[in-house]
Amino acid sequence: MARAPFLPAPAHSPRANLHVRVFVQTNFLSAVASSYHSDSRLQKAGQVPMDLLSLLLLLPFFSSPSLAQQVGTQKPEQPVPFSIQECGNGNCQTLSGGLTIDANWRWSHNKDGKNCYTGNAWDPSICSNGDTCAQNCALEGADYEKTYGVKSLGPNSVNLKFVTQNENGQNVGSRLYFLDSSGKNYNMFKLKNRQFSFDVDVSQLPCGINGALYFTAMEADAGSSKYPNNKAGALYGTGYCDAQCPRDIKYIAGKANSEGWQGSGSDIGKGNMGNCCPEMDIWEANSISQAFTPHTCKVMKPTPCTGEKCGDGEGNRYKGLCDKDGCDFASYRWGAQEFYGKGKKVDTSKKFTVITQFITSDNSDRGQLTEIRRLYVQDGKTIQNEAVKIEGLPKPASSLTDDFCKANKKLTGDPDSYSQDGGLKFMGDAMNNGMVLVMSIWDDGEAKMQWLDGIYPPGKNSFGAQRGTCDPNSGDPQSVRSQFPDASVTFSNLKIEPIQKSS
Repeated sequence: MARAPFLPAPAHSPRANLHVRVFVQTNFLSAVASSYHSDSRLQKAGQVPMDLLSLLLLLPFFSSPSLAQQVGTQKPEQPVPFSIQECGNGNCQTLSGGLTIDANWRWSHNKDGKNCYTGNAWDPSICSNGDTCAQNCALEGADYEKTYGVKSLGPNSVNLKFVTQNENGQNVGSRLYFLDSSGKNYNMFKLKNRQFSFDVDVSQLPCGINGALYFTAMEADAGSSKYPNNKAGALYGTGYCDAQCPRDIKYIAGKANSEGWQGSGSDIGKGNMGNCCPEMDIWEANSISQAFTPHTCKVMKPTPCTGEKCGDGEGNRYKGLCDKDGCDFASYRWGAQEFYGKGKKVDTSKKFTVITQFITSDNSDRGQLTEIRRLYVQDGKTIQNEAVKIEGLPKPASSLTDDFCKANKKLTGDPDSYSQDGGLKFMGDAMNNGMVLVMSIWDDGEAKMQWLDGIYPPGKNSFGAQRGTCDPNSGDPQSVRSQFPDASVTFSNLKIEPIQKSS
């Protein structure tokens, strides 16, 4: 992949069998920094010289005490307004909040406006170690539509564009979190004994591109109370974690992840630290294939890791804190090959509603999570999730249970780390604390999204290897970025409510 000028564009990648994270690095950091040292525009407008203005803009940064993950002053953060319906006891209320982009995308600079991170490397003059780096660097606000292709289509609808061209180059992908009405914390959703629904348009998502909606066990304040050095907090998109224990997160536990950071080619790189937590993938999909996947962990809250605990390195995938594979219900993969796609039962050429129900043992909020069900609604008609035949189960399965997961792991021969890490019970335990809503669009530089819509592992013809109809050679980021720059996904009408028996 060639690097294009603009912020690193990370991409979410929880999947059934492989963790991949893709970035496009750009020179927006340099472009923005240099713009603050050119006074031509302001002089033409009869304003103060730019050098003086730069000093004034940065003065609060200069005068503030040394604080890790500081907040910059050059562009205040203004999240994308967004609302979600929450219903219960016969009444509904509107959760009015906003969508903020992950800190990895943001300009990170020191008090002089110099990039803390350029290309796929940290500046050693600013970042001699993680603590010093965080003390020296601040995060800036985002220009969502112009820079990242995140466009509000109304109070409860947002479109995420795949490639966004701008005056500094291009940005690929985005990852957004839902803030509560205070703007200081992530909204925490409790999913047990509830159903979560949303409308989605995946018609513009071809092979190799994923429009995802999911929940992770991030902390409401992004860890700022636990790590006081994190002054940027939730508003600036810090505190991300998932079951892949990602090591490509730039700031973890109040410090920069600069130590041991190694980038390669167009990959942003990874540091010594990862950040682990449970994850519930409601929706990973394009117009060809879809999957929903719980990922359990041995920990319930964001937990920094290093080495083997991150599950990275040869032979360590199943030795880490989390279940990276998860247990996926992927219709095409398990045999329902005429159910989802353009012109199929769930017709991806037009918008539809996705409903996910979290069933407990006693139908109460306190019960143990025992089943995850899926329904669709399109053109006013409810579409039941198509049942699939799995050897070892007494009847075809249309929902995800522990028995379903054990049966398909046995058939595929994959290690059953999902059950070993607690299965649905542990997934439900994580939900008790509340989880943060995430939306993203991304491509896949390592597996070309074949785990979602093609053949994975490559060349295999065994049960579960066929994930969709995409060509085995499709999905290369260079190709999808050049062929489908206008690819996008639209999420709208999000709603959490008691389980509707009539659905």
